[in-house]
Amino acid sequence: MLNFPLITDPYFYAVAIPAVLLLGLSKSGFGAGFGSLATPMMALAVTVPQAAAILMPVLLVMDLLGIAAFRKHVDVKLLKFLLPFALLGILIGTLLFKLLEAKTVAAIVGIFTLLFLAQRLLFPPKVNSKPPPTWLGAILTTTTGFTSFIAHAGGPPISAYLIPMKMKPLVFTATMAYLFFFINLSKWVPYAWLGLLDTRNFATSLVLLPLAPVGVLIGVRIAHRIQPYLFYKLVYLGMFLTGCKLVWDGFR
Repeated sequence: MLNFPLITDPYFYAVAIPAVLLLGLSKSGFGAGFGSLATPMMALAVTVPQAAAILMPVLLVMDLLGIAAFRKHVDVKLLKFLLPFALLGILIGTLLFKLLEAKTVAAIVGIFTLLFLAQRLLFPPKVNSKPPPTWLGAILTTTTGFTSFIAHAGGPPISAYLIPMKMKPLVFTATMAYLFFFINLSKWVPYAWLGLLDTRNFATSLVLLPLAPVGVLIGVRIAHRIQPYLFYKLVYLGMFLTGCKLVWDGFR
């Protein structure tokens, strides 16, 4: 009988279980904020790279559930624009992974997340305001690929680009779900190359895996019923909590 050396520390599971549920909820679209809290929460018990590696199989299952639930609502044209820049960010993350401390990346992402929210609150967009320029979308999507690779914290930058487009909640959710499916799928090879995928992390992932559908199903139900105004309020709340947590992790 095979004996996998999974993590047995109760404290780890005390923070990992709510983290995985939040990550599942994120696949409903809110998680451009809430989902980015998962790795920082798990990093209270393990290192950031290990937390990111443990979440990889869980993310794959969640992504598959997410794209199956929202396949009819994805903005294909927008996705084709975003994906190359996201993959570029992953390439940059792969090359810089061993040079940058995760807490440095966390602080940068957190600061820009809070600045974006402050800008939205102090200078709310007008009804007839134009969508953000494509060059800004390219930069923010590349940043999303990079921060997603380092710490699964790619939600805030891409949200800063997509939210001003005032998309319907289901279109927003579907496009995010497909984008992160391809982002997370493309991280497997570089994660293996960097030595982050080992039997201990994988065995721990299997223990957490049954929780994956729970958060996703809850989020899907909410996304189909929620009003756009409340939907984006929840996105803002998630981004605010993420920004505060990432800044705290970066400077503590």
